[in-house]
Amino acid sequence: MFKRSAKFASVVVLAAGMVPALASAEGEAVNPAGEKLYKSACLACHMAGVAGAPKLGDKAAWATVTEKGMDAMMQITINGKGAMPPRGATQADDATLQAAVEYMVAKSQ
Repeated sequence: MFKRSAKFASVVVLAAGMVPALASAEGEAVNPAGEKLYKSACLACHMAGVAGAPKLGDKAAWATVTEKGMDAMMQITINGKGAMPPRGATQADDATLQAAVEYMVAKSQ
């Protein structure tokens, strides 16, 4: 009986120790600044896939972009490409732009 209780207690303690790690991983995955910028500036093109913009949620479209890596995605975001103006026509700083890119990538996995 004691062994069974000890095993159960060990599992509970181990699982409880993992909860903060999971919470912080989830918190890092969604930066509120990125979602806010997406909704205020990026949504207009990325929601519908306007002018070749990878559509939010389209795994195949985002796969071709994400395979180039974050540095390449940030260069496009900062400098613009095709119909996309530099910085998405915003005054957002690089960290907020990256948060928006990460938000779109996370929603398109």
